[in-house]
Amino acid sequence: MIYTSKYPEVAVTDRPLHEWVLGEASRRGTRPALVDVASGRSLSYGELAALVRGIAAGLAAEGIGKGAVVALHSPNTVLFPVVLYATTTAGGTVTTLSPLATPGEIAKQLIDAEARLMVSASALIETARAAVELVRQQTGRDIEILACDRADGQRSVLELLSDGDVPAFDLDPAVDVAVLPYSSGTTGVPKGVMLTHRNLCTNLEQLNGPHRVGENDRVIAILPFFHIFGLTAQVNSPLRRGATVYVHTRFDLDAFLTSLERDRITHAYVAPPVMLALAKHPAVVNLDLSHLRRIICAAAPLDVGLQAAVADRLGVEVGQAYGMTELSPASHIHADGNLDEPVACVGHLLPSTQARLVDPITGLDLAAGEPGEVWIRGPQVMKGYFGRPEDTDATVDADGWLHTGDIGRVDEDGNWFIVDRVKELIKYKGYQVAPAELEAILVRHPGIADAAVIGVDDEEGNEIPKGFVVPMTGVPISAAEVMAHVAGQVAPYKRIRRIEFIEAIPKAASGKILRRRLRERDPARS
Repeated sequence: MIYTSKYPEVAVTDRPLHEWVLGEASRRGTRPALVDVASGRSLSYGELAALVRGIAAGLAAEGIGKGAVVALHSPNTVLFPVVLYATTTAGGTVTTLSPLATPGEIAKQLIDAEARLMVSASALIETARAAVELVRQQTGRDIEILACDRADGQRSVLELLSDGDVPAFDLDPAVDVAVLPYSSGTTGVPKGVMLTHRNLCTNLEQLNGPHRVGENDRVIAILPFFHIFGLTAQVNSPLRRGATVYVHTRFDLDAFLTSLERDRITHAYVAPPVMLALAKHPAVVNLDLSHLRRIICAAAPLDVGLQAAVADRLGVEVGQAYGMTELSPASHIHADGNLDEPVACVGHLLPSTQARLVDPITGLDLAAGEPGEVWIRGPQVMKGYFGRPEDTDATVDADGWLHTGDIGRVDEDGNWFIVDRVKELIKYKGYQVAPAELEAILVRHPGIADAAVIGVDDEEGNEIPKGFVVPMTGVPISAAEVMAHVAGQVAPYKRIRRIEFIEAIPKAASGKILRRRLRERDPARS
């Protein structure tokens, strides 16, 4: 059975991302577009548009043109959107990098994405330099680093400002890639997700039906911009609609709560750990949040009781959304004002979006009401994985259905629920962690004969990576040593937080790890 949206279809938007988002920027003039919460510095819409044009011309003069990839390695700053839109204005593609990534992880992405230029920040510059040196050692290719701010020994991106013109080029929004974020997909190591201008612009219009943001709204930006949820909800969408975005360089609970009240925030987009703080932190009861209209939680499963607790405590409408990087990112959202939608649901299908519920074993559609793997088809489905046609074909079939790897169900009113996962991917506080990547690091330890990683729940209900380790015979090794071995090679959110020593990793005849057996033996998932 093919499920369709209850909303009217939207037209496919074949426009460049920067034009679609900033088309009204000059008219909005002095209206504040971006505010740096720490410094109070504000960037108006007129200033934003001028900076984008000037830096785009500078990038073009540096040889960045159609198809060239610029790696953006930065925490949230008011210049992050500037570099993004300047790159696409010049014809290039932006691949976003996590500020928490290690030099080795960054180097892999720089090489895989074929990045020509890297834009970083002073706080991350040593990591960026180490990554670029690894690229040079492995490929013989040099990548220049520019700084968003000021860093000794590096040019600032602001030095690219130019009054020149951007050379004309032919852009096909349906084909040309605007953003290349990396995702582990349903399984495996991180892969570049090719999101075209059409994907991103059309998804903005799909979201604008059930969820509206306007010129008088204020959006708090605590989610990382490098993540597609943060990029869409806190950058592309509010700037397209003329809202003001209050940018937090990093998440700090006290600063977040202060900003909610002081800056009279109307919209907040969060992951489940922030919801826990809103439900329990004692300072929340003393805040005046009468202006806060909407909280949307996504990026990881949300406990039903927690959602209800936040809604009751704050007196605000709280909803969920669903999607993935490969969906630009959204396919479902809890509609504004739709108080009849059940608390646990992720809302209805977005306009122009179709879905199926499929038995993951047989590939056959299931009867109404039965849970199955969620398949999505629509204009927001990615172009594919960069340089990985086989992985693309395994995720998006010949009929255009994207196999999400998530188990869902839909009720008789069209409310969708995500109930489980087929995929092996671990989601730690909204961040994706690929077990295969951690397993590869584990088995490189001289004291480990074999290893497997699964997600288990910690005391607060967060999914965390747990490693099952087979020690080498006669080699003494401790759990602390194993965890330290991994921690030194990965970003903090990828660290293994529990270790269990085991005699053998259960595997099928094909060699595939039988993770279900590992979950069955773990008390946290039994």
